Amino acid sequence: MPDITTRPDLEKLMEQFYRKAFADDLIGHYFTEVVKVNLEKHIPVIVDFWESVLFDKGGYQGNVMQVHQHLHQLSAFRDEHFQRWVTVFKQTVDELFAGDASEKLKQRAESIAMVMRLKTVHGGIGKP
Repeated sequence: MPDITTRPDLEKLMEQFYRKAFADDLIGHYFTEVVKVNLEKHIPVIVDFWESVLFDKGGYQGNVMQVHQHLHQLSAFRDEHFQRWVTVFKQTVDELFAGDASEKLKQRAESIAMVMRLKTVHGGIGKP
């Protein structure tokens, strides 16, 4: 399998991931009911984010933590939501790609999810 090397690779990954996430019985409602994500608009933004994470490109202009803190206020996250997100994300990467960049992306996704979980579900880093 190829590794993730380009923006189109990330686009393919995000399109496949969101198809799965929308259909997931545990986290799907965040995308279909809480926010009603418009993929045509969201994919370029989220690809900008992951491109900055993976390739150190500066295209992402948002505040991903602020967005997720707002989502948490609308419909509270639980630990299992983050666990499922990470599982679905990593499975999707593994189905499409293999290599150093793919492994880096999965590690970064897990780290980002952990920080978001700590700052939302647990109210801040350092709290149980």
